[in-house]
Amino acid sequence: MLQDGEKGVIIQRDRQSYAVAPHVPCGVVKPQELRRIADVAEKYKAVLKITSAARIALVGLKEQDIDNVWADLDMPKGAAIGLCVRSIKACPGTTFCKRGIQDSLGLGLKLSEKYHGMELPGKFKLGVSGCPNQCAETCIKDIGLVGMPKGWKVLVGGNGGAKPRLSLELAKDLSAEQAIELVDKIIQYYKANAKPHQRLGAMIDKMGFETFKTAVLSGQQTDKT
Repeated sequence: MLQDGEKGVIIQRDRQSYAVAPHVPCGVVKPQELRRIADVAEKYKAVLKITSAARIALVGLKEQDIDNVWADLDMPKGAAIGLCVRSIKACPGTTFCKRGIQDSLGLGLKLSEKYHGMELPGKFKLGVSGCPNQCAETCIKDIGLVGMPKGWKVLVGGNGGAKPRLSLELAKDLSAEQAIELVDKIIQYYKANAKPHQRLGAMIDKMGFETFKTAVLSGQQTDKT
């Protein structure tokens, strides 16, 4: 029996069937990819489920079909589980939405290309919202970027789950380039300092937000020792 994450699978409730979720960066998918996903689902009698990470999961697959499913999909695997950057969620932003203030989709795609699947001490999620409405749920992401009139606001330490935590404002009025640079500093600091399975918010709570803020904004990197 395959284990969670092996060959990109997620074990289902019956402990006998599997789901796979190809990588769909920021929920943007081409028509030909949708047709291919639908064809593969029909071929292997799978159910399609739109996930909260804006991916399309094929659910109810048999173990013996997994290799062929991935070969037929011909798409990269989504990092749906594991200690890594699982998803970068982005709203339509100024690309499509009349309320968009900043280009969240463009920035989200850049972050997805750079960070999706990166191994880290704990699971890690990013969100990019083009306006304060925060349709990408940036207030409960490990790192959230929110488009404001003067640039990007960067939030840190949010998460959902059994012990939900709202994110805290780390910086504001940043250009897209400055926001990306700060995201990298946050991730590198977290990678160097977090304990195994520790979320960013839990690490911030333990060390204190002001200490974390000073360390990250100064570019300080400390190891776990």
